[in-house]
Amino acid sequence: MRSLFFVRRYFASTAPSYSDIKYTKSHEWVQYFPETKLARVGISNFAQEQLGEIVHVELPAIGKKVAELESTVVIESVKIAADVYTPVAGQVTKVNEAVSKEPTLINTKP
Repeated sequence: MRSLFFVRRYFASTAPSYSDIKYTKSHEWVQYFPETKLARVGISNFAQEQLGEIVHVELPAIGKKVAELESTVVIESVKIAADVYTPVAGQVTKVNEAVSKEPTLINTKP
C-alpha cells in the first residue's frame, strides 16, 4: 500500500478528526492528518494486485487543485490503464517521485 500523493485538504467548518486509513469502494485510500490538514492518498493492495505489473504512473502536478472523486492519477499496467480518483478535495502538495521514476514500486510493500 504505497502512497501516490498528498493533498492539502479544503473543508468548510469542521475537519475529520481521524488519522487512520479510510478506503473507498473503488479501492483508493486516504489518510488524513488533522494537525497539518494534509491527506495522503494511494491505492489498496487489492487494486494493485488486480492491476498486475505496473509500467507507468501519471501523477498530478504539485499545486494542482483537485475535486473530490476527480480522476487525479493514471496507472498503466501490463493488463490495463486505470484512473485513480481522489477521495478528498484539496491542492496537491507533494507527489511520490519514487513511484514516478520506478512505477513497479507500487507492487512492493512500503
